[in-house]
Amino acid sequence: MLPIIYQDEYFVAINKPNALLVHKSNIAKDVKEVAVQQLRDQLKKRVYLLHRLDRPTSGVLLFALSKEAAAAMGEIFQNQAVEKTYYAIVRGYTEEEETVDYALKKEMKHQAQEAITHYKTLAQIEIDAAIGRYSTGRYSLVKIQPKTGRMHQIRRHFSHLRHPIIGDKRHGDVRHNRHFRMHFNCHTLLLLAQQLQFTHPYTNEEITIQAEASEDMKKVCAAFNWTHLLP
Repeated sequence: MLPIIYQDEYFVAINKPNALLVHKSNIAKDVKEVAVQQLRDQLKKRVYLLHRLDRPTSGVLLFALSKEAAAAMGEIFQNQAVEKTYYAIVRGYTEEEETVDYALKKEMKHQAQEAITHYKTLAQIEIDAAIGRYSTGRYSLVKIQPKTGRMHQIRRHFSHLRHPIIGDKRHGDVRHNRHFRMHFNCHTLLLLAQQLQFTHPYTNEEITIQAEASEDMKKVCAAFNWTHLLP
């Protein structure tokens, strides 16, 4: 059963687990379990996907329960009137606060698209672990608010900053990922889509939907004494 964290007569949101594909894709043709179909089967009604999360990312994923609601909410997303908040654990010491304005290309496309990500550092730690050419490991817990929604935007932006997200197999650091698997039994991407905020298109209420961190992220935060910083 998918964990439902919000539902009304128009919309439903789940806390998507790590490694669950959102919808069927040509890239992963062999995958049978996808969030859209699972939720349809669970609710016994059709649902309409409103946005996407990368397969390894956990957190808030919102669906509409009718075509009309999908169109109404789709316009809000298109107007960038949905505020998204993420949490991540990354390699290295990040800046106290920074806005990353770095255009990103789509795969097989030549023209880059505007991509903007703002983040704030919540905590930093140095651990006694020789990883690569350094005798210690440094990590940061960051709160992230993307202003655009490009594919793998957050993961690619932090890789561009040389602060890759822990557990990122595609854009991350193999050595640090291995260390977290071996010493923290952490096998997932430490990126959480923690919150969505928007004005409800039918009731005009201010809606805030929040998701709990994955067990892996909770486990690492507990080891680093960061639990109190998770919402």
